[in-house]
Amino acid sequence: MEELGGLGAKDVRATSGGVHFGGDFRLSYRANLHSRLASRVMCQVARHSYQSEEDIYRVASSVPWERWFDPALTIRVKVDAIRCALKSLDFVTLRIKDAVCDRFRSHAGKRPSVNTTAPDIRIHAFLDPHDVILYLDTTGEPLFKRGLRRQTGSAPLRENLAAGILRLSGWSPEIPLLDPMCGSGTFLVEAALTALDIAPGAQRHFAFEKLKNFDADSWKEIRDQSIKRRKPKISLPIYGSDLHGRAIDTARANLAYSGLEGTVHLKQANALEISAPAPRGIMVINPPYGERTGESKMLENFYPRLGDVLKRNFAGWNCYILSSDMRLPKLIGLSASRRTPLYNGALECRLFEYKIVAGSMRRKKSER
Repeated sequence: MEELGGLGAKDVRATSGGVHFGGDFRLSYRANLHSRLASRVMCQVARHSYQSEEDIYRVASSVPWERWFDPALTIRVKVDAIRCALKSLDFVTLRIKDAVCDRFRSHAGKRPSVNTTAPDIRIHAFLDPHDVILYLDTTGEPLFKRGLRRQTGSAPLRENLAAGILRLSGWSPEIPLLDPMCGSGTFLVEAALTALDIAPGAQRHFAFEKLKNFDADSWKEIRDQSIKRRKPKISLPIYGSDLHGRAIDTARANLAYSGLEGTVHLKQANALEISAPAPRGIMVINPPYGERTGESKMLENFYPRLGDVLKRNFAGWNCYILSSDMRLPKLIGLSASRRTPLYNGALECRLFEYKIVAGSMRRKKSER
């Protein structure tokens, strides 16, 4: 919500599964371009009570879709619900699609085609027990697809989740940052983009560019302003390492593809053998989650040793570990000061915070 307020949004408040905000349509341009945390920016076009699928059809039919986009564009309808009494969301999806197409036939003489994989226009519906809310997606491909990663690892971390973890950690560009298991470098890229004030959406296109009310001059002005805000590319106190040389090569390639070469310090190293690059800082780790065969046993051996390294070499640092393994505090042998529920895709995780201080933080045997 703080991020949206900084972009000029009004009436910002949390809602079920998202954040509501208001502003002129240019705000959707700025939010898509600059938001590091959002997945989509959607414009509400209708809200009404319902009791049946036909009520929803009538609501969707009343929206002047022909004023928003041309029927030559392809569409996709997606429906989500919470505590909805209707029997089939698939049927609701079909009725909304029918309503949109029927509206176009009536007002434009032709209807849009459906494309479920790469549509030009995405229409979202959300149903609670009483109301249906219809949204026009201004984003297109989700915002975590920055267009900045040339290569990914086997279990890539979503960019907006990485940015959110950095925000939750309290990291700011003057604080040293270390990712000792950096993989493809998602944390490193997001941190460098933030430090240099580079808009995360600078290298991609958005669905709002296909809408009839698209203002190309305003969009160019907003993009030009974002380019002027960029800071000179310098070496930053951001450090990444990984046990595998191939991962370091991938991280280096992604940084270069993002125009960030030379800004981050990379080296091949074992996370269990590293030392702190500064007296104080923030460490972020996205280790394997133990979902694959053999990983769980490996982590049972890894985490106690990691706890020893943190205690021995990282006093004065705060460490943040993202894991779906709720046994982590017991395995690592350190007391977590905070546990924040997060989702990495569909996988429920916790972000465990460890404030490493001099002196013993080990749990007593009776606490394990």
